[in-house]
Amino acid sequence: MPQTKHPQNAPHILGSLTLPSLAPRAANAHKGDFGHVLVVGGDLGTGGAVLLSAEAALRCGAGLVSVATRPEHLAAGLARLPEAMWLGASSANQLMAALERATVLVVGPGLGQAAWGRSLLSAVANARQPQVWDADALNLLARTPLALPSGSILTPHPGEAARLLGISTEAVQADRPGAARKLARRYASVCVLKGAGTLVADPTGQLALCGRGHPAMAGAGLGDVLTGVLAALLAQGLQAWSAACLGVWLHACAGERLGVKGRGLAASDLVPVIRALLEEHSACQV
Repeated sequence: MPQTKHPQNAPHILGSLTLPSLAPRAANAHKGDFGHVLVVGGDLGTGGAVLLSAEAALRCGAGLVSVATRPEHLAAGLARLPEAMWLGASSANQLMAALERATVLVVGPGLGQAAWGRSLLSAVANARQPQVWDADALNLLARTPLALPSGSILTPHPGEAARLLGISTEAVQADRPGAARKLARRYASVCVLKGAGTLVADPTGQLALCGRGHPAMAGAGLGDVLTGVLAALLAQGLQAWSAACLGVWLHACAGERLGVKGRGLAASDLVPVIRALLEEHSACQV
């Protein structure tokens, strides 16, 4: 007689009626109430990645947003996003003061795997704030295992998940729920396994599936936007599981809403739509 699967094996389907919400803001609220996101990354040639993450964090309600990147990117960053605080960091030592001020850290967008990126990642890894790890931070993590702080989120695509688990991408895709759960357990963090049918897993085995999205989302930079959204939700007080579930759903629904226009969806197109969806779901003031 076949063994009955434990209910834990079945993923929870993300939907607007069951998602967590951000609380409305008090009339006397100020920026210090809603966290300080620090985005670390953007090696030479990939400065746009940190810009996308920072803009998404700002537009999703983080009280303060800082960006630590290559000094060469400061002028462009300030011109595009003057609301963020821009720090030119040539070494990990120049990152320390910014790390102390932040409440949530993002590391990985455009970070690269050369000496500069490795140096900055080592400084972030030693900080104790909740963190969102993406892109090359995950590739470096696969090469040098590190312990992530409590309340952190990993956001691998299947190739990054494969490197973290030491298996093939095909093996990850053949058992996406198993891969997501293994990563969550291994790193004691919430794992967002991206791709068609994005999965969210936590170290206890809890699993959620997002059935929203659109093929037009297959493009560069959309993961950087998701990373910023997740950081903003953490900064405003959601725990990692809740932030991941809500952020993934907002990101996918924004892509779905824009995807009806067809090919050519740019990552930055998502940001104002995600902002509108977040307000529909969690009104700033009631």
